[in-house]
Amino acid sequence: MQEEKRKAAVTEYNAAQIQILEGLEAVRRRPSMYIGSTGSRGLHHLVYEAVDNSIDEAMAGFCDHIKVILKSDGSVVVEDNGRGIPVDIHAKEKLSALEVVMTKLHAGGKFGGEGYKVSGGLHGVGISVVNALSAWMKAEVCRNGKLYRQTYKKGKPDGPVKEVGPAEGFGTRITFYPDPEIFENIEFSMEILSARLRELAFLNQGVRINLQDEREGKAVTFHYEGGIVSFVKHLNKTKEPVHKEVIYIKKTADDNIIEAALQYNNGYVENVFSFANNINTQEGGTHLSGFRAALTRTLNDYARKHNLLKENEPSLSGEDVREGLAAVLSVKLRFPQFEGQTKTKLGNSEMRGLVESVISEGLSDFLEENPAVGKKIIEKSVMAARAREAARKARELTRRKSALEVSSLPGALADCTIKDPELAELYLVEGDSAGGSAKQGRERRFQAILPLRGKILNVEKARLDKILSNEIIRTMVTALGTGIGEEFDLTKLRYHKVIIMTDADIDGAHIRTLLLTFFYRYMLPLIEKGYVYIAVPPLYMVKKGNKQRYCFSEEELQDALEEMGRQGVTVQRYKGLGEMNADQLWETTMNPETRTILRVTIEDAVAADELFSTLMGDRVEPRREFIQVHAKEVVNLDV
Repeated sequence: MQEEKRKAAVTEYNAAQIQILEGLEAVRRRPSMYIGSTGSRGLHHLVYEAVDNSIDEAMAGFCDHIKVILKSDGSVVVEDNGRGIPVDIHAKEKLSALEVVMTKLHAGGKFGGEGYKVSGGLHGVGISVVNALSAWMKAEVCRNGKLYRQTYKKGKPDGPVKEVGPAEGFGTRITFYPDPEIFENIEFSMEILSARLRELAFLNQGVRINLQDEREGKAVTFHYEGGIVSFVKHLNKTKEPVHKEVIYIKKTADDNIIEAALQYNNGYVENVFSFANNINTQEGGTHLSGFRAALTRTLNDYARKHNLLKENEPSLSGEDVREGLAAVLSVKLRFPQFEGQTKTKLGNSEMRGLVESVISEGLSDFLEENPAVGKKIIEKSVMAARAREAARKARELTRRKSALEVSSLPGALADCTIKDPELAELYLVEGDSAGGSAKQGRERRFQAILPLRGKILNVEKARLDKILSNEIIRTMVTALGTGIGEEFDLTKLRYHKVIIMTDADIDGAHIRTLLLTFFYRYMLPLIEKGYVYIAVPPLYMVKKGNKQRYCFSEEELQDALEEMGRQGVTVQRYKGLGEMNADQLWETTMNPETRTILRVTIEDAVAADELFSTLMGDRVEPRREFIQVHAKEVVNLDV
């Protein structure tokens, strides 16, 4: 069936459908404009751009198998069984359409609407940008029983497209080697690629995506006949679902496909992912606004109709009905309008009304047919509403208490004198002992110290009202200045470096994880903006006579012992920051000229959510599996 469909479509998908908007010259000079950065994110973006072309073929109904191979020589292969990029001569350019697509910016079959009704690579910069930023590239196409090939160096063809022999079937195979002159590092991560390819397999029901790593002999296949229903089950696999069946809604409206899957869990965090033409719209947009409006209105209507909310009770808010919700919203539309080249927010105004209508109708029908599920969801939302009211009162109490104090800043905070947030740093330090050393050793002009006293709450297992009653969290929120929950305001952040400084032992790692869980769940913009860091204190001090050296790993310790000669050498193992005096702590961990601090980033939100749920959630089994899988990767285990 797929083969016949491809054959019939090949004659319609040809050079006449390839349109050109402008040239390629600026890409190598300003790569970040096209792929975001020349670091890890930009490097992996090259693979995504190549895969997106194959996914576009899948969405058009001509491809059901995609392969991505990480070769041992550092190159990458992306192969599909779609129609194959056209190779006939382009009327305007007088070149093979394959060469036009590979070497001209904004050239592709996506602008006129004839080649693809729906596509992710709207701007058409994809594969030509990959070519421009590769030291070399090879494009191979199977069409009309023949194999065609063209090779390139730094975006420029080595020669014309050549017919190199017979071939069966249809498809495209792209091989490229990222240019080390452009990228800081050209080593691909199988884990990072797996996250995106799994996402694409979820979003494109039935498409099989193989990822092979020939460097380490690993391979994985992503194939989900359940589509986004499987996606939601994956999101909830470390949680306890409130209802067994995933609610699934799908409808085609005005040539747009609207698809949603949702399931509530017993947690307290909203976990909704929205996509437009397979692109993760991290900033949301009109489709997500429509989804949220439909959810709030439909659940309130259902609750009133079935007397689950009394007449005198206030309506449930959007925040209430999304507590513990895991959902995936995927829309596929012909002419998407994204805000900016990063494509993280959908702007099509008509999508809000369309999505709201489709979700309202589909959800209403489901709830009427499944009253037991409807009752459970409303009960959970009502509990969330009560907790929200308690949280509001706790916030008001905190505000009143702050207003009464001479200074609204917590007494434990040793603040810096500088007021410019871009220059200010806040160290979150474990315990009074380390806090004392840090206060003495700091540069008080721009470094603030906040010792954390007592037990930090695991926010994965608590609602906001309980979180706000925790003394440490209230102190942190006050020191940061941003507020929390509905009142969170990033512009009020008082420090643009928030540095977690804990002991290099099990307890320190646990405190660090608790803090990161809090920031991820309740102050995510801090991480997204790159404001959260982890300090790296030394593990050892090696001393011989007047000579001393700090070591941050076992390898550095062995090197120091070899260098200094083992005889007469004393080794001090730092169990905690409090064992260092103020000068040592400044020299090793706080001096901007000599310290190492690690910026916390999130490459993949789905993976991050799963990790925090696994490590900090209620379910033991996923945590046990994680420990068994990763036990051999543990470093600096303190027992």
